[in-house]
Amino acid sequence: MPGFVVHQGAVVTCLHAGMAQPTAVQPRVRVSGLAVAVTPFPYTVAGCTLASVPSPPCVVGQWTLGATRVRSLGMPLVINSGVATCVPTGTGLLVASQQVRVVAT
Repeated sequence: MPGFVVHQGAVVTCLHAGMAQPTAVQPRVRVSGLAVAVTPFPYTVAGCTLASVPSPPCVVGQWTLGATRVRSLGMPLVINSGVATCVPTGTGLLVASQQVRVVAT
């Protein structure tokens, strides 16, 4: 499943509108001048709106499915059509905005 490569400056949110940022990126590969995100590194989530109800808010998001054919230093790249799961809620991450020039499969 092809998708646009997600980079460090991409807008990624949990499904409850909390902002997510990668804990580490791969600076050897760049798109639009920014380092790409790779699947082994989790995303931290801040501002999850689920915090207003008794359930715990999203804290960390982990990509479980990314690019299958494109890698950086052996690690799959994060793509906008990939799959991620947030802990402890079990919901996903949503890529709202990313570069639209580089596609990976």
